[in-house]
Amino acid sequence: MGLFRLLFWIAIIAAAFWLWRRFTRPAPRRPQAPDESAQPIVRCEQCGVHIPRVHALSLDQHWYCSQAHLEQGRKSGER
Repeated sequence: MGLFRLLFWIAIIAAAFWLWRRFTRPAPRRPQAPDESAQPIVRCEQCGVHIPRVHALSLDQHWYCSQAHLEQGRKSGER
């Protein structure tokens, strides 16, 4: 009966240790899904800066970061 009691206590201690470790560890991080609110990025034809498309100015499928670069692109023949 002594061996059975020893194995019983070892099993109880191992289960308690496993439960303690399981509940004290932080939850594993899951990979985040791509943000649906992410906006497409475009490149300014004049200076090459990347900006969100909603903030860019467009002219004939060319994107510009500012009004000044839009006008410069228009004067240079819109590359």
